[in-house]
Amino acid sequence: MNFRLLLLASVAAAPVPAFAQQAAEPTGQEVVVTAQRNNQTQVRREGQVGILGDKAAEDVPFSIRSYSDTLITNQQSQTLGQVLENDPTIRTSYGYGNASEQFVIRGFTLFGDDVALDGLYGITPRQLVAPELYDSVQVLGGATAFLNGAAPGGSGIGGSINLVPKRAGRDLTRVTASYLSDGHVGASFDVARRFGGGAWGVRLNGAYRRGDVAIDDENRRATLLGAGLDYRGADVRLLLDLGYQKVRVEQLRPKVTVTSFIPRVPEADANYAQPWTYTELEDLFGTARAEWDAADNVLVYAQAGARDGSEDGVYGGITATGTDGTAAGSASFVPRTDNNEAGQAGVRAKLVVAGTTHELNAGVSHIRQVNRNAFDFLGGFAGYATNLYDTPVVPLPGTGFVGGDLEDPYPIARARLTSFFLSDTIGLAGDRVLLTAGLRHQRIKVKSYNYYNGGLLDTEYDESAVTPVVGLVVKPREGLSLFANRIEGLQQGATAPVDPTISNPGEVFAPVKSVQYEIGAKARLGRLNGSIAAFRITRPTAFAVPDAANPGLLRFGLFGDQRNQGIELTVDGELAPGLRLIAGGSWIDAELRNTPGGTQDGNDAPGVPSLLANANVEWDVPALSGLTLTGRVVATGRQPVDAANTLEIGGWTRFDLGARYVALVADRPLTLRAGVDNVANKRYWASAFETFGASLLQGQPRTVRVSASMDF
Repeated sequence: MNFRLLLLASVAAAPVPAFAQQAAEPTGQEVVVTAQRNNQTQVRREGQVGILGDKAAEDVPFSIRSYSDTLITNQQSQTLGQVLENDPTIRTSYGYGNASEQFVIRGFTLFGDDVALDGLYGITPRQLVAPELYDSVQVLGGATAFLNGAAPGGSGIGGSINLVPKRAGRDLTRVTASYLSDGHVGASFDVARRFGGGAWGVRLNGAYRRGDVAIDDENRRATLLGAGLDYRGADVRLLLDLGYQKVRVEQLRPKVTVTSFIPRVPEADANYAQPWTYTELEDLFGTARAEWDAADNVLVYAQAGARDGSEDGVYGGITATGTDGTAAGSASFVPRTDNNEAGQAGVRAKLVVAGTTHELNAGVSHIRQVNRNAFDFLGGFAGYATNLYDTPVVPLPGTGFVGGDLEDPYPIARARLTSFFLSDTIGLAGDRVLLTAGLRHQRIKVKSYNYYNGGLLDTEYDESAVTPVVGLVVKPREGLSLFANRIEGLQQGATAPVDPTISNPGEVFAPVKSVQYEIGAKARLGRLNGSIAAFRITRPTAFAVPDAANPGLLRFGLFGDQRNQGIELTVDGELAPGLRLIAGGSWIDAELRNTPGGTQDGNDAPGVPSLLANANVEWDVPALSGLTLTGRVVATGRQPVDAANTLEIGGWTRFDLGARYVALVADRPLTLRAGVDNVANKRYWASAFETFGASLLQGQPRTVRVSASMDF
């Protein structure tokens, strides 16, 4: 694909909006002011609340917020994790061995596999998500088994993330060039038009970027294309969103596995990966949605989506063995493909009965997923000698321990998740009191196949559960909303990781439930929004313990419970004209309970920071029209590393600075952006979160970001 030709053709083919001759041309100053206003980074207190539909935060008994595409553009984010650095309830970690972002929300993991696209699971590209294709990133705090259904990847107990594709709003033609230190360059385009009297809309956008990033010798490349078509009729709305993403990461700096000590943090830009490691991910995906206003108070909708994904890579791991940096390296080759389909349909009706309003929801959802993969633990289990601080280049190990067919992987897992849901939101006292109650009956059917006997059926389960919800909203006065909820989470059973230290790789466990209780308040004061919430979530815990039947190995399974309770505070909006804030903090007490033999009862859950805090400030400089200065601080408290609480990493604080300036070039707005993340080039262990074992993720080094966007 010749990306530059496609970019030029797309822009050239876009219709140019016509303006009436009598309309007065805006002055240069007006163009600058308008562009600066459109560039304001913002958080929206609204979003898609699962089957309840699009709602304002003040009307639902849950914590919800959305990060806009202007925030993504202004902060020059290249991964979903970089967008979510703005959220004081989330921290980003990586999966084991490869470039796979996972998100820790309220102390529980959300896998990249379980990020939703326009409300559907399994359609978003897994592992790494490039955010440029999306209009908003929506965060819903807490368990969501009733609202969204069970996440097929088996995560999402602490919250969910939903991506909304870009669609045509105002007419737009924008091209952007970007640079990321130390040599990562890119270009993107974004075109939107409405025609047919505004009934039809088209949105085309894409990006290409490649080159070395701030970590020594780590190279990233991404190709993105998105298209959105929508029709807005009198009583019918149709939406079609298509996307393509291809990402390659070479020499990814890996997580560091630790056993009995915490190694000194290497230089901020150090890379202890081998040059033959890489990850390549390619996804073609899309959704289609139809809505029909069957009556003034009745909406009927149906939605479907699909994704075909492929990935392969030579993944690298490193285990610290000595305080002088000596370590053991490992390598594996893992090819994989995914074929996922998802759909849902329902009806939403609004009724008034004896002065009481009712919003009824009923419907069905279905997810089908097929995963094909294989693995080769290159060099077997012996590994190779390396060093964390002075990493030698070693040859790629030869074929070692193989599972599955490396040339043509056969199915390893098939999953079908079907659910039926029904709810009613009752409005009292002029909808100042809103009571939501609902039930979702969910059936999870999973088959797993053996890596070692030609893919014969290994385990199978077919389980069902009912997940209820009760939520209350009370609005005592305008701008104040009090809420409470009891909601459950339902997880597809965990899968034992494919790892040489695990004695039962690939074993799939039965579904498990979790329970959340939450109370809170949301307030709006002028242009400032705030919310506070207190929550408690309890769920069975999956991790690895020594396997008595296989000395020297670990067995992965469900062992005990984890109880997370905490308080969250978020604030956003305009403190004063031209001064904007996105800030907040969260405190979490994550405790292990009912552990084997009670030996770890009362211990802090590993990888869960006790304290998170964020503050992002923007200031439009009055003395220089078009100039905006930005600053951000991200702070994370200490984190236990192991379940025994014998190891921990200290807290850390990072500072980011930036600026953007809107200039007028040929009567068109040109937006220049510059930012520096981790200004002090601080070296730190950022995360100790891992689905098994104890592994540390090093924080990113000082990174310079520069971009220029021109609107035509």
